[in-house]
Amino acid sequence: MNTKLLWVLCSCLLICTTSFTTIKNTTLLNDHSKNPHVLIYTKNGEGYVHKNIENSVKALKKLLEENQMTYDVSEDPSLFTESNLRKYDLLIFSNTNNDVFDNDTQRQAFQKYIQNGGGFVGIHSASGSERSWPWFWAMLGGKFLRHSKFQRFNVVKIDPNHPSATPVPDYWEREDESYYLQELNPDIHVILATDLTSIDDPQAHEEYPANTFGKYFPVTWCHEFDGGYQWYTSLGHSPEDYDDPVFMNHILGGIQWVLKARTNP
Repeated sequence: MNTKLLWVLCSCLLICTTSFTTIKNTTLLNDHSKNPHVLIYTKNGEGYVHKNIENSVKALKKLLEENQMTYDVSEDPSLFTESNLRKYDLLIFSNTNNDVFDNDTQRQAFQKYIQNGGGFVGIHSASGSERSWPWFWAMLGGKFLRHSKFQRFNVVKIDPNHPSATPVPDYWEREDESYYLQELNPDIHVILATDLTSIDDPQAHEEYPANTFGKYFPVTWCHEFDGGYQWYTSLGHSPEDYDDPVFMNHILGGIQWVLKARTNP
């Protein structure tokens, strides 16, 4: 093969590769020159439904507005189509629980959204969503098993420099349910943890988590999974939590981490 022909072929290959990369980035991700657009999703399937949803939505709307973000609020799983999800920079599952999709087509649309670089934030009972779908557990970071009785306990910082940890005290006393998850994804980056020595829960000390994590159990984490970016906190049981500026700034830090990770992978 002569040198001139080789140069032409290499040039064509470079052009094709560059064009493919550009198309991939522009078609799968939202236009980040605009304000982030967010879906607040609150679907609950058959089973327990938290009484905090109305207040959580009200507080999230205020938080997003104050930070120049637009949003839609819905509990309608029919919104989960590939074409519709492309307009969202972030999906917030606010106290979703049980089955939150009607069919596998909706699940596949959600999965492809994540695989295409999508952002996800889960709050409290979001870890109890889609309990029969292993991919969802791995994406969120774990699967809800049980919780302690509602009580005061202490939360400590594992990564004090994370944006969702900086707004909270070093030793944060909360009145909440201490969530215990199983099927924990080993790649989660733990941000906050429950101090189990501050919990009145014999089962936690004798059975699970017992000494699995020493005296701590993860409360808040983030990770990158299957192409997307996820942040989760198990706190937020009470409606009053969403009136707490420290707790809402904790959530804001998670939102900001996901959005930054999406735009600067």
